[in-house]
Amino acid sequence: MATFEANTEINMKLIIAGLLVFFGMIFFVDLQPGKPEVTYTAAIAVLMAFWWVTEALPIGITSLLPIVLFPMLGVLDGKAISNAYINYVIFLFIGGFIMALAMEKWNLHKRIALKILSTVGGSPFRIMLGFMLASSFLSMWMSNTATAMMMLPIAFSVTAALEEVYGEGKISSFAAGLLLAIAHACSIGGIATLVGTPPNLSFLRIFEIIYPEAPEISFGQWITFAFPITVMIFIFSLLLLYFTYKPKGKIENLDTSFFSDKYKALGKVSAEQRRVFILFVSLAVLWVFRSNLNLGFVTIPGWSSFFQNPKFLNDGTVAIFIAMLLFIIPSSKKKEALVNWQIMLKLPWHIVFLFGGGFALAKGFIDSGLSNYVGGLLGGTKDMSPIMLVGTLTTLMSTLTEFTSNTATTEMMLPIISGLATEIKVNPLLIMIPVTLAASMAFMLPIATPPNAIVFGTGKLKMFQMIKTGVIIDIFATIIIVIMTIVWGTVIFDIDPTVFPDWAVQTVTDKKH
Repeated sequence: MATFEANTEINMKLIIAGLLVFFGMIFFVDLQPGKPEVTYTAAIAVLMAFWWVTEALPIGITSLLPIVLFPMLGVLDGKAISNAYINYVIFLFIGGFIMALAMEKWNLHKRIALKILSTVGGSPFRIMLGFMLASSFLSMWMSNTATAMMMLPIAFSVTAALEEVYGEGKISSFAAGLLLAIAHACSIGGIATLVGTPPNLSFLRIFEIIYPEAPEISFGQWITFAFPITVMIFIFSLLLLYFTYKPKGKIENLDTSFFSDKYKALGKVSAEQRRVFILFVSLAVLWVFRSNLNLGFVTIPGWSSFFQNPKFLNDGTVAIFIAMLLFIIPSSKKKEALVNWQIMLKLPWHIVFLFGGGFALAKGFIDSGLSNYVGGLLGGTKDMSPIMLVGTLTTLMSTLTEFTSNTATTEMMLPIISGLATEIKVNPLLIMIPVTLAASMAFMLPIATPPNAIVFGTGKLKMFQMIKTGVIIDIFATIIIVIMTIVWGTVIFDIDPTVFPDWAVQTVTDKKH
C-alpha cells in the first residue's frame, strides 16, 4: 500500500507539473500573433508528450486528450477530431494482432521458432543466427514484445545446456550476446513490414492525413523497400554480436538434436496450427500483392485490379477479412472457431488509443498551422544536400527514440517533419520515411524499446554490454537507412529529391484556402 501511495503521489506531481506547463503556454506564450490556435496546439502537444514520456497517466488515457482539448480551445471540431481515432490503419493493426494472437493461442509461433533453430542450430554462430532469424521473422508479423517474451525461455534452455557441458565461465559472454541478439532482431525485423512495428503504421496514417492527394503507400511497396534494409542491418548486427560475445575458448557444437527434441516434444502439427498457418501465409501474400509492385525494372500487377474499384480495397480490408475467417473456420478438437471473442480482450487497446491520439495530434498540427510554423523555424536546413538533410533528421530521430517511446515520438515528429518539407519544398517522403525507420532503431538503452527492457530485465546483461554494441549498430543502421532511402527509396516511392510533388503542392494550396 505504501508503494502504491508513493507512486500515486509521484504521478500527481507529474500530472500537476504537466498542467502548469500547459496553462503557462496558454496564458503567457504567443507563438504566432493573430493565430492563437498555433500556441494552443503546441501546448496540447507538450502536455501529451510530457504525460506520455513520464506515464503520469496511462498512455491510452493521455491519448484521448485531443477529443477534449481541441474542441474546448476552438482548434478543431469535436466530430472531426473524433474521426481520427478510427480508420483503416487501426483495423490493419487490429487484424494483424488477431492473427498474432491466434498463432500464440495454438503455439504456432513456438513451432516456427524451434523449426528454424533445429534447421540452423549447431555451432555458437549458427545458434545465434537461428535465434535472430526466428526473432526477426516473427517480429515482422507479431508484436516485438511478444516475440521477445516467447524467445527468452528457449534461449535460457540453450544456455543452460551449454553451461552444463562447458561451465558458466565459458558461456556467460555468449549468453549475454544471445539475449542482445533476440532484442536486436525483434527491432530489426519489425521495420520490414507495415504491421511489424507501431511507428510504421503511425507514418502510414499521418502521411495520409497530411497529404490526402498523395499516392497510396501499399504493404508491398513498403516491404520491397524496407526488407533489404532489414537484411543489411541484420547481417551487421549478427556479426558484431557474435565476434563481441563469442564463447571464451573453443567449444564443441551443440547437437542439433537438442532443438529437434524440443520440436518433437510439441507433438504432431495439429489441424489448428495447419489452418492458422495457411491463413497467416494467405494474409502475407494478399498484403504484399494487393496493389501494383513497381520494382524499377518491372511492375507486378496487384490482385485488387481484378475488382471494379481497386482503390476501395486497402490493407485494413485484407487484415479484417482474414481475422473474420479466424472466427469462422472451426478448430477440430472443440465445437468452436480457431479464435473466439475472448481473444479480443488481449488486444493492446492502449496502443490503439495511442495511434488515435497521434493521428488526432497530427490533424491538429496541420489544421492549426503549427507544423508549418515549426517547419519555418527549421528553414535553415533548405541549404543542405538531400543526403545531409536525410542524415541529420534520421540521426536526430535515432537519438530521441533511445530515451522516449518510439511510437509517441514518431507521432510527435512526423507532423513537424511534414511542415519542414513544405517550408523547404522537398518531397515529404524523402524525410518522413527514414525518420520513421529510425524510430525503431534503438539498441543502446533498456528504456529504448520493450525487447531491450525485457532482455535487460533478466539480470544477465550489464548496461555497458548493451551500450557497447548498441551504439555501433545505431550508427550503422542510420547510415544504411540514409543511403537506401536516397538510392532505393527514390525508386520504389517515385521520389525526385529536387522536386516538390504536385500532391504536396495541392495540400498546401488547399490549406491556404
